[in-house]
Amino acid sequence: MFDRIAPVYDLMNRVMTAGLDQRWRRITAQAVVRPGERVLDACCGTGDLALAAAAAGGAVTGLDFSAQMLERARAKSTAVTWLEGDVLALPFADGAFQAATVGFGIRNVDDLGAGLRELRRILAGDGRLAILEITQPTGALAPFYRLWFDRIVPLLGRVLPGGAAYTYLPASVRRFPGKEALADQLRAAGFADVAYRTFAGGIVALHTGRAA
Repeated sequence: MFDRIAPVYDLMNRVMTAGLDQRWRRITAQAVVRPGERVLDACCGTGDLALAAAAAGGAVTGLDFSAQMLERARAKSTAVTWLEGDVLALPFADGAFQAATVGFGIRNVDDLGAGLRELRRILAGDGRLAILEITQPTGALAPFYRLWFDRIVPLLGRVLPGGAAYTYLPASVRRFPGKEALADQLRAAGFADVAYRTFAGGIVALHTGRAA
């Protein structure tokens, strides 16, 4: 599925977020990346968050299990090391990185708890994790959210080549834990100082934590 949506992935990201996703990625990278540190961007897709981490000064490795996503990432930059791999079995030693990021990909991991534990494993002591992900808002924006993600986004996906796979998006968001529940899972995976902030009226959340 991810190979099929790779040709329209960047375009759909811009359309779905009114172009704000790049700003959110920069904020995500700046939250945890320090110049000169080793950084893993897991579930990197076409590489935009990895590039933001590199711009923040990190020595970045971008990892994804979709070959087609990585092909597009490699075309964007040679400043990042791009690897094909699975976040559930990261091919790195314990403590290999000082920071890790995941942008709009953690909700697609088959076993969220196992994925978070793997991210904790590859972080050195006091290493930092940032997860940027779609979440379910409450309050005034909830009806708009349901209209946008349940109706309009899948419709846009159908009219773009390869975009039909975007019909999976609403279900993937509904299955994903809410903001507090994800924070609890981060703590259970071994992260301390867990916090989150939201963007776009609560539709997107940035969670951060420190490897305890």
